[in-house]
Amino acid sequence: MDDTSVLYSSEPDSSEPALIVICGPTASGKSGLAIALARRLGSIIISADSRQVYREFDIGTAKPSPADLQQAPHYLINTCEPTETLTVAEYQQQVQHLIAKAHRLAEPPPLLVGGTGLYIKSIVRGMQIPRVPPQAALRSQLAELGQPWCYTVLQQVDPAAAARIHPRDQVRTLRSLEVFYTTGIPMSQQQGERPPAYPILQIGLDCLGTNDQGDRLTQRIQARTQHMIAMGFVDEVQTLCHKYGEALPLLNTLGYQEVRHYLQGTLSLEDAIAQTVLHTRQFAKRQRTWFRADSTIEWFDSEDPNLVELVWQRVQDFLPQSS
Repeated sequence: MDDTSVLYSSEPDSSEPALIVICGPTASGKSGLAIALARRLGSIIISADSRQVYREFDIGTAKPSPADLQQAPHYLINTCEPTETLTVAEYQQQVQHLIAKAHRLAEPPPLLVGGTGLYIKSIVRGMQIPRVPPQAALRSQLAELGQPWCYTVLQQVDPAAAARIHPRDQVRTLRSLEVFYTTGIPMSQQQGERPPAYPILQIGLDCLGTNDQGDRLTQRIQARTQHMIAMGFVDEVQTLCHKYGEALPLLNTLGYQEVRHYLQGTLSLEDAIAQTVLHTRQFAKRQRTWFRADSTIEWFDSEDPNLVELVWQRVQDFLPQSS
C-alpha cells in the first residue's frame, strides 16, 4: 500500500484544535513519516530543526528535498540568512503564530517535526522565554572577564539560575547575565511554563531493537552520511566557506566542521566521514537522553514495516472522528 495514499473513510475530524509532534534522534526517519501523515491529513509541516531554518545549509542538515517540499507545505525551513541568529524565543513566536492560524482557520492539526528538543519543548510546554535578543557587545565584554568571574557574578545576581547551570557552562552563564543586565530582572524570574490548552500527541521515532538499538541507528547514520557526500556535501561546504568565511558559526556544526577540516587538509575524506558518523552518533545519544525524559512521548520503531499504518491508527485514535 502507498504510504502517502489518500484519507481513509474513517477520516479524523480536523476541525478540533490539536498538534501532532514527531520527534526523535537524527536519522530516525522523522521527515518521511511526517510527509506520509501530512498527505493523509492535509496538514502543514513545521520544522523543529535548529539548522534547517538557515538558507544554503542544505545537504549537511538533511533538509527535505525539493520533491519532498512539494508533497506538503513546509514552514520554518530556509527562513534565515546564515549570518543571522534565530533565538528560541523567536522560533517559538513564529511557530505559535502558525499553529494559531491553522486552528483559527479550522485546518488539520499541524505537524511539528524535528530533533531539536528545546524547540519542541518551547511549544509543547509553553516555555516562558525572555524576549531579549543576543547582545554581542555585552557578551564579548563578559566573556573577556572569564567564566569563573562571570559565574561568581551570576551566583550573586541570580542564584536560582546559577544553581541550574554548571560552573563551566559559559553559554548559559553568559545568556543569564545578558538577560539580567538588559532587563534588570533575573532570568530565573522571567522563566516558567504555560502549556497550550489544545491536546498534543507526541510521536517518538527510534530504532527499538532489544539489544542492537545503537547498531541499527548507526547503520542509518552511516548510510545518510554517505548519501550526503554523494549528493555533493563537500562542494556545499567549500562554497559556504568561500562565501561566508570559515569563522561562520554554522560551519563549526556537525558535519560541516569535519568536511571543513578535510578541505583544510587536516583530515582525509575517509576520516572526515568517520568523524561525522561518530559525532552524529554522540549527538543522537544526547537527543535520546533528552526525549526519553519526557514520559508523554509515545515511541515507535523506525524500521517497523508497518510504521505508517501504526502511527496513522494512533492519530485516528487521538483525533475526534467525523460523524
